[in-house]
Amino acid sequence: MLESSKDSAKLDAMKRIVGMIAKGKNASELFPAVVKNVASKNIEIKKLVYVYLMRYAEEQQDLALLSISTFQRALKDPNQLIRASALRVLSSIRVPIIVPIMMLAIKEASSDLSPYVRKNAAHAIQKLYSLDPEQKEMLIEVIEKLLKDRSTLVAGSVVMAFEEVCPDRIDLIHKNYRKLCNLLVDVEEWGQVVIIHMLTRYARTQFVSPWKLDGDVAEEYNENNFYESDEEQKEKDQKVKKTYTMDPDHRLLLRNTKPLLQSRNAAVVMAVSQLYWHLAPKSEAGIISKSLVRLLRSNREVQYIVLQNIATMSIQRKGMFEPYLKSFYVRSTDPTMIKTLKLEIMTNLANEANISTLLREFQTYVKSQDKQFAAATIQAIGRCATNITEVTDTCLNGLVCLLSNRDEIVVAESVVVIKKLLQTQPAHHGEIIKHMAKLLDNITVPVARASILWLIGEYCERVPKIAPDVLRKTAKSFTNEDDLVKLQILNLGAKLYLTNSKQTKLLTQYVLNLGKYDQSYDIRDRTRFIRQLIVPNEKSGALSKYAKKIFLAQKPAPLLESPFKDRDHFQLGTLSHTLNSRATGYLELSDWPEVAPDPAVRNVEVPESAKEWTAILNKTKKEKPTEKFYSESEEEEEDSASTRTTETESGSESEKEPKEESSSGESSGSSSSTEGSSDSESEESTAKRTSGAAEESDTEDIKKKEKEISKTRSTCSSSDTESASSEESSSNSKSESDSKSDSDDEKSKNAISTKKEEKTVQDRKAPNKQDVFLLDLDDFYPVTTPVAVPAAAVLSPSLTADLEGLSLSGSSVINVTTQVFVPTKMHEMLHRMTGKGLSAHYQFSRQPCIFGDRMVSVQVTLKNTTDQKIDNIHIGEKKLPPGMRIHEFNPIECLEPEKSVTVSMGIDFCDSTQTASFQLCTKDDHFNVNIQPPVGELLLPVTMSEKDFKKEQGMLTGMNETSATIDVAPQNSTSRVIIERLVKAANLGVVPSGQDKIHRFAAKTVHSGSLMLVTVELKESSTAQLIINTEKTVIGSVLLRELKPVLSQG
Repeated sequence: MLESSKDSAKLDAMKRIVGMIAKGKNASELFPAVVKNVASKNIEIKKLVYVYLMRYAEEQQDLALLSISTFQRALKDPNQLIRASALRVLSSIRVPIIVPIMMLAIKEASSDLSPYVRKNAAHAIQKLYSLDPEQKEMLIEVIEKLLKDRSTLVAGSVVMAFEEVCPDRIDLIHKNYRKLCNLLVDVEEWGQVVIIHMLTRYARTQFVSPWKLDGDVAEEYNENNFYESDEEQKEKDQKVKKTYTMDPDHRLLLRNTKPLLQSRNAAVVMAVSQLYWHLAPKSEAGIISKSLVRLLRSNREVQYIVLQNIATMSIQRKGMFEPYLKSFYVRSTDPTMIKTLKLEIMTNLANEANISTLLREFQTYVKSQDKQFAAATIQAIGRCATNITEVTDTCLNGLVCLLSNRDEIVVAESVVVIKKLLQTQPAHHGEIIKHMAKLLDNITVPVARASILWLIGEYCERVPKIAPDVLRKTAKSFTNEDDLVKLQILNLGAKLYLTNSKQTKLLTQYVLNLGKYDQSYDIRDRTRFIRQLIVPNEKSGALSKYAKKIFLAQKPAPLLESPFKDRDHFQLGTLSHTLNSRATGYLELSDWPEVAPDPAVRNVEVPESAKEWTAILNKTKKEKPTEKFYSESEEEEEDSASTRTTETESGSESEKEPKEESSSGESSGSSSSTEGSSDSESEESTAKRTSGAAEESDTEDIKKKEKEISKTRSTCSSSDTESASSEESSSNSKSESDSKSDSDDEKSKNAISTKKEEKTVQDRKAPNKQDVFLLDLDDFYPVTTPVAVPAAAVLSPSLTADLEGLSLSGSSVINVTTQVFVPTKMHEMLHRMTGKGLSAHYQFSRQPCIFGDRMVSVQVTLKNTTDQKIDNIHIGEKKLPPGMRIHEFNPIECLEPEKSVTVSMGIDFCDSTQTASFQLCTKDDHFNVNIQPPVGELLLPVTMSEKDFKKEQGMLTGMNETSATIDVAPQNSTSRVIIERLVKAANLGVVPSGQDKIHRFAAKTVHSGSLMLVTVELKESSTAQLIINTEKTVIGSVLLRELKPVLSQG
């Protein structure tokens, strides 16, 4: 068919051949027959021939060289696709002889009128450079020329050529930097990725670090002079804040890349994310988290790369991904690699607030059929236990429970993790070591057996009876053990020989004799070494004196760290970061310069011809008279509006650091709102044109009055609702009277207008007046009596979710009740000496807070101990942990001498015992004060039946349960005393119990509404077991620690 004289047959043949190539079949044998048709006059055939030649030109170079003259002629073809294809085929022939021809072709193509041909010229640059690196200087000239190209089609390809040929020639980018930033949105996705990576490297060499500010402020506060006044300190703070101002070009890059976070291409989103991570201020980098989480809906390959990068980010900045914690929960359909990465991220994000939720999640993962994932989960629990000390005991108890698991891999991994945890505090865990020694007979995994033997050997003095017996058992099976276990048996024998030689001397010698003739040279060498060291003889050297110190030296506890901790020195999103090793062609990010290079190098000179043209255009614009189409008042309004908009636009452009939106979603929302507003404006303008000029002036006056009214209303609402209610009502009435007088004036002005127009004005005015009254009523909100908190408001989201699927008859009835005991203890907040005569004490009223369902009610008593009045007592600056909120008391205008006043506050402690720090201010001074809640005051008492209590308790077992056995003082063993003491220590509700020896109490945490169930079970010989079941394991363990002395002390 290729030899046919008919073009239709040739075309059909070429289509079939290209179809074969597309399916992956080898068509190289047809090369000679296809090459003959390269000179065909039919454009369709020629295109397909070039497609074929591009595929096989490298393999059949000799035959391709025969038709090189045809390719050269095709470079002059009027069809741009033929010119581009000819250049691509020419650059695919990898023969050094044609390098000069290729160089000439690339130079000509770089000046071609078609951007598609210029794009192919940029592609050919890389191929020529790999063929002959000596052409570098000439190719750089072509790259410099193509970088000035304004076509979006060329930009990505030429930047790729720049990265391949001369990535160190930053000077070529200076003049083109702003152009590339502005073209970025319109470039194809592949080009966007390349340009963003290049601009990231460029920005790190040209701009000052935006992270420096945080460090400077920290140092300034650390070196704060004790005797400095507050004014001097404020001046210093302002100086520090002024030290860094972002370069406008730096801001331009961040602003122009931000919209690309909404790209459909995962590679583009990843590229922008790494740019923000490496270049943006830490306060702005948070916007990338939402886009990265969105990518987790993609296929598993994309998920793998994205999760790797999130794992690296989450180590340094936990706060970025904490709101999206649930997005990292493992699905049953996820492959093991994805599950492991999600587990890694959850472990990195673990903190005191969310650890209880994560441990519940981990409990499920341990039961997974995927054993590799189950083992990784156990390691994650171990890491959480070492990082968060409050849950160490809970995690350890949970891991000990796993030792009875049927699955050998789970048991083995638990043993290894427990061994690492016990090294941190071995003194408290002798029982666990004994328990693990009993399991030695059943465990067969070598690593687990070796870990148990190491533990027993290391702490053999704590288990003096068990250790020799373990050595006896393992000596029997020594020959059948794995090498790893044999080494630990030898170590155990050596340690027991040094500490308990009477019982174990013969056993150790027996084990050493077995090791002497073992097949493994490692075992034989270790045996000889130990024998010389611990068994004294004539040949033994000076080291034998220190044998005990060598074997029983204090070992440092192992650090359980994330495997992603050392990856941050690679640029995110690169192959090197994924592999955690330097890949060929990787370009390192340079450190930020101390002083930014001259920004003037990025200024582009405007050509003289362009300046002349702009001058002529401006001149013609001025000379041309503008015809007045609208009325004068309308034009004035439009002019003022346009000047306002231009002023705001120029202001936002000139700002050094304009505020970025918190997320890409917000930016899209704002854009849609502006569109909607513009539509409404256009509708208004058309309505204006239809109505008369008098009516327009009326509506303008009305709008002005509305603005005045809204201003007065906003000032009223900003004042405190409780203290200034009378002032507010008077200002409201004043604003109403003003509006009435204004309306009267308007009526007199518009007497010339028709009755119909007056009616329309009144119709418009009436709803506005009504709106004002409604808003005023909303603003005026006097607080009267405390409002009882409804039960539904206190239910935690997790509990309501659990209850949704249940029938009404089976659901638990849990209601918030009144407090059983009101504490009278006052805590000192400000001593009178420190407060210059003003003293402050606070107590917890245990009442539902009137300021919010999630707040704890605190009563503060202020007393003036001086002989002069104290003015304007109020709360000043607050220094609160993340999430904590304070509802301030109303300012006290004046406190007379020797008088005291009690005020109420509301504090949302977020279910933690962290301190709320703030300033208590007077007219002349301000004092730093703290309020720290006992854990018992973070609860609200609830009532429930014994049946409901047991049901809820059954759902909160495992890691949600903490318990302790305590010795009860004789006088505390009666029911009345136990209830009295516990209710006094914590805000608990009493649950009726049908058994004399068991006392039950229930409460809910104020912030999250999580259940807190307390059980006191009296045992024989004046002991009792105290059990606490709750989702909030941190609070549970703290409450257990506080309640233990309540019952044990007299």
